[in-house]
Amino acid sequence: MSAYPSQPYFLLPSSGPHLKLAAWLGVAGALAMLALVPYLMQLMPQKFAAHSLPLPIGILATVAQTGVLCWLLGWIGLSLGAPYGLDAPWLRAWAYRRPRDPARPSRWWLAAVLGVLVGLLVVGLSLLGPNPDAGNAPIAAWRGALASPYGGIVEEIMCRLLPISALVWLLARCNRRVARPWMFVLAIVLAALLFGASHLPAAQAAGLLGSPLLVARIVLLNAAVGVVSGGLFWKYGLEHAMLAHFCADLMLHVAAPLVGS
Repeated sequence: MSAYPSQPYFLLPSSGPHLKLAAWLGVAGALAMLALVPYLMQLMPQKFAAHSLPLPIGILATVAQTGVLCWLLGWIGLSLGAPYGLDAPWLRAWAYRRPRDPARPSRWWLAAVLGVLVGLLVVGLSLLGPNPDAGNAPIAAWRGALASPYGGIVEEIMCRLLPISALVWLLARCNRRVARPWMFVLAIVLAALLFGASHLPAAQAAGLLGSPLLVARIVLLNAAVGVVSGGLFWKYGLEHAMLAHFCADLMLHVAAPLVGS
């Protein structure tokens, strides 16, 4: 996987249509958003209390919006990244009822182990510094379990599939449409930092930002998850990144609260 021309010298199974696969990503994203609601209701109750729409309508509108965004951004990400090997090969084979690319290996155990390890790393490093939500009631583990698919699905579509694919596509365009390994590495790191920064608005809304140190900690710890997921996306496909992110979130939102209770 050293270089990918925009029109591969062999026909990649992933270089086909993308709308149907993106539609399934949209459905999965909508369901993940729906499962996230109980977690958000405890984390940011004031936001739900101040909502102008009735609660059920507001929730359904948010779920629908997330589904549409996952479909649209997933379609763009697949269109830009699939010619360079940045794809979801297992989901593609299922969605289009065709054989999976035999050149793409599966390392599900590796994705799960790396996800657990990076989740434990984030939990451990978080304990070393000040605890920004020490005065808040702990979020129940069952809510954390329901929230975990959101990270593995929605955040991987929006913060991994789209930005890494777009950055690799852009860099390859500047290199006669040939993507080199350093382009993937750079895209993974930049996307991971953006992913870390994307957690700041929610942290601020929950009242968890109190100092530059806390800001840096939120960005860098989440970026660590992003680097692991990004590397798996590059080497094995989006599904491996989703599994690793899901396992990391289980450590953060389920295992840690259970141990601390």
